[in-house]
Amino acid sequence: MDLLRAAILGIVQGLTEFLPVSSSGHLILVPALFGWDDQGLAFDVGLHLGTLTALLVYFWRDWYLMARSSLGDLGAGRYAPRAWSDPTRLFALIALGSIPTAIVGLLFEDMIEEKLRQPWLVALTLAGVGAIMLVADRRTRQERTIAQLGVADAVLIGCAQACALFPGVSRSGATMTLGLFRHFTRNDAARFAFLLGTPAFVGAALLKARDLAGESSGEVFDLAFGFACSALVGFAVIHFLLQFLRTRTLMPFVLYRFGVAALTLVIGAIRVA
Repeated sequence: MDLLRAAILGIVQGLTEFLPVSSSGHLILVPALFGWDDQGLAFDVGLHLGTLTALLVYFWRDWYLMARSSLGDLGAGRYAPRAWSDPTRLFALIALGSIPTAIVGLLFEDMIEEKLRQPWLVALTLAGVGAIMLVADRRTRQERTIAQLGVADAVLIGCAQACALFPGVSRSGATMTLGLFRHFTRNDAARFAFLLGTPAFVGAALLKARDLAGESSGEVFDLAFGFACSALVGFAVIHFLLQFLRTRTLMPFVLYRFGVAALTLVIGAIRVA
């Protein structure tokens, strides 16, 4: 690993984690397209820690308000959901929506890592989910906000997030798509997707932290550089996407997914031939 490759992978992670185009898929496709050896799970964990840092910094006020409100409601003896304030209610719905990802991750993540990292499979998933995104983007009525989020919404969007463990799906893409099917505005669908993704990032980081322990000093420096690139680019992308979706559709990302999928399959066919 060298600094240029670490920077490229960090930028790729920061760009694709929050745009609905699949970061895990790109971290498989980019090394495959350039003929690089797989960077390894430990490096991927470091890059994901970068985007987790971007999430926590960008949404720190939201998490602070939810934590303060939840402690206040519980301290005042307000245990019934109907008595909770809006931030407490949102915190509970995020916790509920995180359960499907936790279950699927604990049961199937090793199998997914070992069996589903082939570039051709990522290409097909990129295209297939892109088609679903297109339908959702065309059919949404954009009439609901996060304030109207309910239990069914949280569970269904949480199940969509669990599907994003499969490379090529995209965590933000899956959750935003389900949010659009539930007729949330694009901006609020994206905002909830980012908030819902934070506990999943934290859980994955804690489970995989041991993979970082065996890194040499040189590898740690490369990883730190990739981490910094991932965090800085990720922060900028979160801000960009939330502003973009106030007035624009997901069509550019749908077309991008189709293009990358086609390019990957063509390059794979040429190499086999």
